[in-house]
Amino acid sequence: MNSLKEKYNKKLRGDIAKEMKVDNVFAVPNLSKIIVNSGVSDSVPNNPEALDQMREIITAITGQVPVTTKAKASISNFHIREGMNIGIKVTLRSDRMWDFYQKLIDIDIPRFRDFRGLTLNSFDGKGNYSIGIKEHSVFPEVAQMYGDKVKSLQVTIVTTAKNDNDAKILFKYLGLPLVKEPLAKDNLAKK
Repeated sequence: MNSLKEKYNKKLRGDIAKEMKVDNVFAVPNLSKIIVNSGVSDSVPNNPEALDQMREIITAITGQVPVTTKAKASISNFHIREGMNIGIKVTLRSDRMWDFYQKLIDIDIPRFRDFRGLTLNSFDGKGNYSIGIKEHSVFPEVAQMYGDKVKSLQVTIVTTAKNDNDAKILFKYLGLPLVKEPLAKDNLAKK
C-alpha cells in the first residue's frame, strides 16, 4: 500500500475533518482520479509517429497504457477532420493514482524550472486542479526520450471536494505545493 494513502486514511483524514469542522470522516474530500493527457498537434495531418512518441512517454510516466482521443468536430484552419486521432490520455485510479500523486509531488514538481509554487488559478470551481507541464523532461523516466522535441502534457487531479476551498484544504494536507494566497490590500496598508 502507498505510504501517502495509508497516512491519509490513518491520520490526515481526521485532521482535515477537524479543520473543516466535519463530524463524519467519510465526508472529508479525497482523491478520485488523476487524468494525464496531451494533445499532439504534431500528428496533424502528416506525422502519426508523434502520437506513438507521446504514447510511449505517457506510458513510461504513468505505468499504464493510454488511449487515443479523437477529434469531435472538424476544424479546417487546423487541418483537423472529425474522428482524426489528435491526443493521448490515461486515467489513473486507486493505488496507481496514489503512487503517481506521491511521485508527482516528491520528485517531478520540484524539477520544474524556476518553480515557486503552483498557481491557485488552476482550480475549476468544483474542487479539481489542473497542472500544465511544458516539458516532458521533468519526469526522470523520460528525461532522455525524444530530447530533440519538447512534449507538453496536462495532469488533472479530480477530487471529491464540493468546492475549491475544500480542495485547497485537502491539497494542503496532501503536500501539493500551492503558492500562498496573497494578503488583502487592507492588511498590507496596516503594516
